[in-house]
Amino acid sequence: MLTLTGLEQVKSCVGQELGVSDWHTVTQEKIDQFAEVTGDDQWIHIDVERAKETPFGGTIAHGYYVLSLGPRFSYDMFTFEGFAFGLNYGLNRVRFPAPMPVGGNVRMRAKLAAVEELPGGAQITTELTFEREGGDKPVCVAESLARVYLG
Repeated sequence: MLTLTGLEQVKSCVGQELGVSDWHTVTQEKIDQFAEVTGDDQWIHIDVERAKETPFGGTIAHGYYVLSLGPRFSYDMFTFEGFAFGLNYGLNRVRFPAPMPVGGNVRMRAKLAAVEELPGGAQITTELTFEREGGDKPVCVAESLARVYLG
């Protein structure tokens, strides 16, 4: 676990990798639960038999399911301390270059891309790259924005 304390230390790490998460297995049960919660029940995600007939050979994870693993992976890799609080501010560019097959493993790499000072704190941009075990392309690439406040 990497701990970055205070704005100056965070700024000094721009351009550096913050960590690589452990592998996470994408199960059909989790995909079905995600579909139920979000209402995104498109068959390529939940109809195991029908999905066998696709070029993927089975169901694939929702792109947003993969993206939603970002906080979980981040909390295991790094933390920012020395701030009163932090907030998720949103995302910049998000792409899903390759499918994530159900039953496969995914992990995330995080790189600190930018720190922009704001009144009372800073905006932190982190590049998130989700990799499929054995895959040649990432399954998701995104820029995550967080804001931290000094208090």
